[in-house]
Amino acid sequence: MTRLERFKITACLYFNYFVHGMGIVILAQNMTVLSRHWHTDDAGVSLVISSLGIGRLLVLYIAGNLSDRFGRSFFIKLGIVTYMLFFIGIVLSHTIPAAYVCGIFAGMANSFLDSGTYPALMELYPKNQASANILIKAFASIGELILPIFVAVLSFAKLWYGWSFIFCAVAMAISLVFLRNVKLNNPTQSKPKKVEKATPVAKPKTSKRNLFLGIILTIFGYISMATFYLISQWLTKYGSEVVNLNMVHARLLVSIYSVGSIIGVVISAILVERFIRPVWFMLFDTTVSLIALIAMSLLPIPGIMYIGSFVIGASAASGVMQIGLTVMSNLFPATKGRITGIYNTAGGLASFTIPVFTAFISKTSIHNIMWFDVGIAVIGVLCSIIVFIVLKNGPQNTTEKLV
Repeated sequence: MTRLERFKITACLYFNYFVHGMGIVILAQNMTVLSRHWHTDDAGVSLVISSLGIGRLLVLYIAGNLSDRFGRSFFIKLGIVTYMLFFIGIVLSHTIPAAYVCGIFAGMANSFLDSGTYPALMELYPKNQASANILIKAFASIGELILPIFVAVLSFAKLWYGWSFIFCAVAMAISLVFLRNVKLNNPTQSKPKKVEKATPVAKPKTSKRNLFLGIILTIFGYISMATFYLISQWLTKYGSEVVNLNMVHARLLVSIYSVGSIIGVVISAILVERFIRPVWFMLFDTTVSLIALIAMSLLPIPGIMYIGSFVIGASAASGVMQIGLTVMSNLFPATKGRITGIYNTAGGLASFTIPVFTAFISKTSIHNIMWFDVGIAVIGVLCSIIVFIVLKNGPQNTTEKLV
């Protein structure tokens, strides 16, 4: 593969996550108009958002395994097509059940993209795996930044809210055209030559230490997704109802959060692996995000909210979830697709359960949703500490690139 071909493929892969970033917040940013359209309330829209998690859970682990066996490109293209079904389907939906089905498509699309894209980037850039994966979050954050502005412009101009969904569907269609002839296969799954029967080789056993770390990192996959996913879905509502900001400034919080995420991702991509090891980043980012969430919960005033939104974006949404995946993949290098499936299944569980939990919490107090996120962040810090300690005290040949 030439450098130009690799650049084109990489650009398309990141562009998919730019649109995915829009997809993450598009329902929450249109919550008011969708609640009227579907004849429900904010809690009803939140339950529809939870359907994205169900979609992820349905196919992510299976897709990860099949990605190792059949190659990455098929699942990337499948993810693009399924995302198009979501964007178009939401526009055509008039009831909660119909919207729920479309939300499941979005979750499945996310899973298909993850199963193909993360392993593909690690294989395209074997010497910069963490940086390549972190940049996925950068492009998703740019999408999260632009979408609220786009929705605000449509609202101000009194244009149809559905144009934001149509735009995303068309963008995915363009990406599919560019990737139509691309083939990305797992380099470790080469076909054996038919010269003579190969002697069966026993698969290396997974050490108890790595198995333990795999469990902790899977929990971290849930926690890292839950921490910033909750913020991205409820920050606007928290700003308007708890901080008493008008809707323009409440939406601005999400844009500030996204700017922080973009800056944090760029800094992480530059520093991680070159100057600071991935596990140090995990510990630092989770601790900083916990401090920011506590401040936003204790002092819900405009100044703290603006600063806190930036800090939480620069820490919890700066690619720390991708760093956790990179650490876990390096512990199990022969099955990157499967590990991606397991890790992101935990994230999918978060994207399903968190909206359900917050839907019930919102009926009592929007403020308590932020305190709920504080509790989640505490668990994230504990997971980071455990991973750091275990890897720091482990054999040097397995930890030299991580700690």
